[in-house]
Parts: sequence; C-alpha cells; structure tokens
Amino acid sequence: MPAQIDIKEVHWLLDIVQCLDVGVVVLDRQYRVEVWNGFMENHSGLCPDQAQGRSLFELFPEIDEPWLRRKVETVVQLGTRAFSLWQQRPYLMRFKSYRPITGQADFMYQNLTLLPLAAAQGEVEHVCLTIYDMTDAAVLHLSQG
Repeated sequence: MPAQIDIKEVHWLLDIVQCLDVGVVVLDRQYRVEVWNGFMENHSGLCPDQAQGRSLFELFPEIDEPWLRRKVETVVQLGTRAFSLWQQRPYLMRFKSYRPITGQADFMYQNLTLLPLAAAQGEVEHVCLTIYDMTDAAVLHLSQG
C-alpha cells in the first residue's frame, strides 16, 4: 500500500528544488518541459511559465539533439542514470558565465546527470536533467594546461 503524501511535505520539497544551486529540468517523453527550477530561470532568462509545455529543443536550439535523444533513450530503456562531464561536452545549454569580473569563461561549463523518473506502474515516463555549474573547476583546470 503506497504511503500517503502530506501536501505540506510536497510544498517544502518543491521549495527545496526551486532554491537549489543546480539546474533541475523534468522532461516528458516528448521532451517537453514539466519542471523548471530557479537556477534554470536565473541562467536562461526564461520563467517557468515560458518554459513549461515547450520542447527543450525549441527553447535551446544549440542542444545537440541527436546526442541528447540517445542519452535519454538509454536512461529510459535501462532505467539507470547517465552522466556527461564538462570535459566530454562543455555544456548542454549555452548559458553565459555569470562571473563577469574574473571573465575567464565565455559560457558556463556544465556537468549533466540524467535520472529516470518512473510512474507508479514502474514505467519511466519522465527524465530529470540536473545541470551543475562547473565553470570554476573548468577554468582552473584549463589554466593549468
């Protein structure tokens, strides 16, 4: 028997997701945005109302669509996480580096984790993308040659 979900718990869990210093995007199987947290809003300039229900590829044409589709399909089929490090692919979405004073990077270097999200029946119906800002580490690594 499934545990009852307290609406107060859902509320504070949503608050946590909104305040994380990590991008959180949940996509349905048609790659439409369902969740768009504060990190994503701050770095993309798109509020959740502008992103929700729209294709991620429409919002960010710079995304390598065939590559991301392959990654997502693997996550869905295997039901396991997948990763992409900035060393393999500098970014998923080309966000400006928000450290204009040091100004050593033109864009935000990103690590990406893809998480399968299963429905109650066990089928993966959504995928969560978590996007980590790795700019400081990348600039340091690249400066050391």
